[in-house]
Amino acid sequence: MASEQRSPAALAVQAEAERRGFVGSWTPVELPEEWRAGYRRWVAEHREAGLGHLARGLDVRLDPRQRFGWATSVLVLAAPYDYRDPGIPADGVRSGRVGRRFWVREPDPFVLKRLFEPDVVALKDLAGRLGMRARDTIEQGPLPLNLYAVGSGTFWRGRNAMPLSEMLGSRVAFAGLLTDEPAPSPPMHEDRCGSCRRCAAACPTGALLGDGRIDLNRCISYWTTRHQDVLPLESWPAIGSWLFGCDLCQDVCPWTARAEPAGRSWPGFRAEPDLAHPDLADFLTLSGAAFAAKYASTAFERAGRTRLARNALVVLANGGDPAHRRWMELAAEDAAPLVRATAAQALAVAGDRRAAARRLADPDATVRETARAALEST
Repeated sequence: MASEQRSPAALAVQAEAERRGFVGSWTPVELPEEWRAGYRRWVAEHREAGLGHLARGLDVRLDPRQRFGWATSVLVLAAPYDYRDPGIPADGVRSGRVGRRFWVREPDPFVLKRLFEPDVVALKDLAGRLGMRARDTIEQGPLPLNLYAVGSGTFWRGRNAMPLSEMLGSRVAFAGLLTDEPAPSPPMHEDRCGSCRRCAAACPTGALLGDGRIDLNRCISYWTTRHQDVLPLESWPAIGSWLFGCDLCQDVCPWTARAEPAGRSWPGFRAEPDLAHPDLADFLTLSGAAFAAKYASTAFERAGRTRLARNALVVLANGGDPAHRRWMELAAEDAAPLVRATAAQALAVAGDRRAAARRLADPDATVRETARAALEST
């Protein structure tokens, strides 16, 4: 629906959203049946890697009208995060890479919605004062905002499985408002990926299926941010130096590169050097309390020191620097079995079989089994 056809209330809410740094666009709440069926197939094929929040309550997730019968549209709120690299601190072991969306400190890092909450709630309240019914997606729970972004016509579905925009590229996080504003389907954005397959070619695990979908079971970002157990040695070469997240499919995207010089970023984002380039030694030496204090309200805090220590050991082993072996030896005595198990793997990869073999006498069965498998495969 063209802007001149919208109600004054809808125009006012969208203008306030854009004043707050969002890119706003409207789409019907009813998703095309083809899209809903495709999402169900994706879950049925277990491409979601067992992440429950992506598979729970599919009926309501894919049709919010089952909960809010009055809802007719979604105001999609796009928040670009193309902020600049804040620089590498001079001290510490700073060899791990972190996905750009995790460079900021905020309360719910994996979906970024809590950082948006004050603004989105303010928009909901404004809509109510102007006579519109509205619910924010924070209150509603998980909605397929990527699909709604594509449905708005402002984005198309990129081959990297992310909404892509000529203006913003793919470094965009989303929130939204369910409303009772009429919203006929806008024209879909032309698929501007064309024959380009740079993202799929750059993915070392084949996680991108080539049709705008992703298999999270193969995704480096899933392995490093969500996977809770030991990382199999065969995954280590692909992980490389990625400590947390992965941006390879975005880094090579021509549209994302084209958008980058503008440096558009939602004003609430503040990239921090210690999040963009963390000291890997922190994850191997800090106490639980010290870790929680330094990394409060970050994606690292949510993942926990133990998993960050695991990832740090993978990065250190992949780096091949003999000077870093001391961190592996230290980690082999860590209180957490996951860290000791990964240290055994790292020591085996680094060629210190004697140190790795000490974990064969570890009190934890998983550590012993992991050490044995690492020694047999290296």
